[in-house]
Amino acid sequence: MPLPNSFDLRTGLRQLVSHGSVLLPRETGIRAERWFRGYEEMKKLKAAGGAIVSFGKSGRTWVRVLLWRYFAKKNGYAGDSISGFDEFRNRHPQVPVLFFTHDNYLKDYLGHDRKAEIYAGLPVVLLVRDPRDTAVSQFFQWKHRMAARKKVINGYPLSGDASVHDFIAGAQAGLPKIIGFMNDWAAAAPKMKRLLVVRYEDLRADTKGQLRRILDFLGQHPADADLDDAVSFASIDNMRRMEIENAGKAGAQRSMKPGNADEPSSFKVRRGKVGGWRDYVTQEQAAALDNMVRERLNPVYGYNS
Repeated sequence: MPLPNSFDLRTGLRQLVSHGSVLLPRETGIRAERWFRGYEEMKKLKAAGGAIVSFGKSGRTWVRVLLWRYFAKKNGYAGDSISGFDEFRNRHPQVPVLFFTHDNYLKDYLGHDRKAEIYAGLPVVLLVRDPRDTAVSQFFQWKHRMAARKKVINGYPLSGDASVHDFIAGAQAGLPKIIGFMNDWAAAAPKMKRLLVVRYEDLRADTKGQLRRILDFLGQHPADADLDDAVSFASIDNMRRMEIENAGKAGAQRSMKPGNADEPSSFKVRRGKVGGWRDYVTQEQAAALDNMVRERLNPVYGYNS
């Protein structure tokens, strides 16, 4: 019988802590689990050669697949299975360990959110997306993919009855929360030693150029052929194919599996449409959401017009 790898051990320990925290008083259990997740993330951060930071549903999985394919192909590994960069490093020591995070637990472990101190001199790629599109994608994540315990510890609505508009306009999980995250990073940016901001919309418009920009920032020197291969591999059609093939596959990463293979909205890779959030609200609601972004979001990102 094969021994479990470090990913399996970490996952098992996290699940043990999660199950145990349920036995504690509610708020104490939430604090305990968030502290442990922060502790776990801090260990990964200390071992990393770079960090990819984003609010959930801002394109992180897409960027991860792009980078994975680049490093895999460059190092002679052509398989479709996507594993963690720390696991990949065990086989290919020259590959940098990349820490992918939504930056929502480290402060619970450290007791502060001073980002320049937390990330120190590490190269940090901040991936951002129009918060209205992010909020709609978060709605479908919450509706079809989010574990019940994850909703509890992150303060998401527990009931699945909210409409798209009520969810994305609500302070609990929608635009105000996403805007707060983006504003916090905008405030921290001048103090960061090595920070690269990448917009999802720019990545969609020029995937090859933005991927080159990310890799250059991480100290790589990508060839055109390697970039072209990564862009093709991480296309929406190919990522959707991988999700379909992983649907019934034991051991496949949950991030690359649909919540329900018969429900299109439960796929991790849905549409990737820039501005698609308007398809889910009325014109009046859209105007109110536009106004919220215009008034509250730091204009540095270019989403206020």
